[in-house]
Amino acid sequence: MPTSNFTTLDWIIVVAYLLGTVGIGVYVNRYIHGMGDFLVAGRALKTRLGIATMVGSELGLVTAMFMAQKGFSGGFAAFHIGLLAGIATLAVGLTGFIVVPLREMEITTIPEYYERRFKSRNLRIFGGLVLALSGILNMGMFLKAGAIFLTGLTGMSDPNLINWVMTIMIVLVLLYTALGGMVSVIITDYMQFVVLSFGLLIAVGISVYKLGWLNIVEQVTTVHGDAGFNPLAEGGFGPSYMSWMLFMGLISCAVWQTAVMRACAAESAEVVRRLYKWSSLGFIMRAVLPQFLGICALTYFYQNPELRGQFFSGDGSVIDENSLSAMPVFLSQILPVGIIGLVGAGMLAAFMSTHDTYLLCWASVLVEDVVAPLNKSQLSQKTRLFLTRVFLVLIAGFLLIWSMWYELSQDLWDYMAVSGAIYFTGAFSLLLGGIYWKKASTFGAWLALLCGVSAVLGLKDVREGLGLSDVLLNMGLDSAAKIGLATVALSIVGLIVGSYLRPDPDSPSASQASNPTA
Repeated sequence: MPTSNFTTLDWIIVVAYLLGTVGIGVYVNRYIHGMGDFLVAGRALKTRLGIATMVGSELGLVTAMFMAQKGFSGGFAAFHIGLLAGIATLAVGLTGFIVVPLREMEITTIPEYYERRFKSRNLRIFGGLVLALSGILNMGMFLKAGAIFLTGLTGMSDPNLINWVMTIMIVLVLLYTALGGMVSVIITDYMQFVVLSFGLLIAVGISVYKLGWLNIVEQVTTVHGDAGFNPLAEGGFGPSYMSWMLFMGLISCAVWQTAVMRACAAESAEVVRRLYKWSSLGFIMRAVLPQFLGICALTYFYQNPELRGQFFSGDGSVIDENSLSAMPVFLSQILPVGIIGLVGAGMLAAFMSTHDTYLLCWASVLVEDVVAPLNKSQLSQKTRLFLTRVFLVLIAGFLLIWSMWYELSQDLWDYMAVSGAIYFTGAFSLLLGGIYWKKASTFGAWLALLCGVSAVLGLKDVREGLGLSDVLLNMGLDSAAKIGLATVALSIVGLIVGSYLRPDPDSPSASQASNPTA
């Protein structure tokens, strides 16, 4: 590991900022009077603050890490991921697709919608479990990504020290999230959005100044050829991956619970539309800026004889297992003292902003959609707040264990997409059918959710552990993207077939079945 430019001054900048976020959580605790304040900030979120907090929570350190990894391994062609996400988010803002109906119903969590639409408490409980477990598994690599970033940026080599630093950070996140709930999350996300945005722009500017634009383009051409610029070129991402990324862009803004929480916290449906239209630019930049830093890292290390062997094999191809650390190591070499502290504070703040949103989201789902529906008596507001805070701690403890135990066998972004797909493939079918198709039935909803769970086969370790790799390969499902798209189709088919086989008693199809002359 090369020597880092990170100094004591940079540590002071980082520590001062992180302690400030905890102070915010302590301060806003006085405004938390019930679950409505704790989970959706009293539904008073306005447009500009909503844009900043939505993009801020989604532009986490883990996002910067896996997007930089995609830029390093895919070149400029990786930009299509952010572009498609921006297009999908803009479309949602223009049409109000899914999110506006949810806001008008004043939904707090998506499983709550399952019960209200399909009149099934058991469906809500099962959907809540799938959502929470998928979400917790999805964020299981956040701490590992944070540790890799911290190691690369600061030059720290003692794994025990790194683990202690990451543990302290998640404790700080727990502290201000447990105290301030969504109010604290929104305020700190806004601060982190501002700090990280400036930090990334400064890092990009310095990188281009020191490396040179034409030099960057030349090195991408040397390493990746046409595939480094055209995602459809031979050896590039391919059409199935691009289709999966377009769907992921739609899901990340309209179905993923952490984004939906922002929509549900908005002041009105009109604010929701404006929030998504303007956030579309943020969804593009949250991918493109880190990807460009990954491309700059590729340029820097490919031209550096001493460090090239760490990230490239003898034939010049990228060493996949080391590519995740390329961006932070690159920043440690190219950024000057003080600036590297600012960027580090922004990145670690982003680490915290994503954790606070996700921890609050999954803890609230477990309380509101699993524990509360299972309880025969009505839970008091005080009990719900207490249980949410207990789950915050339990989830954080699991993340510490999982991040140290699980070894990634695929790109971090692909892991994130697949683990999230366990929930969102089925949820997309239920929301699409439930909102826009009157004939969607409870039985069809159950089939859709169960079919969606099969997305877990997109994880390489699961496929190999179950001995299904060859079977899926023979079916043409040779990548996580193809398995994900197939799961979406299977879930939609399950909803349609199930709804026709067993329609709900009050649905149009049920009425026609009982009265053939109607």
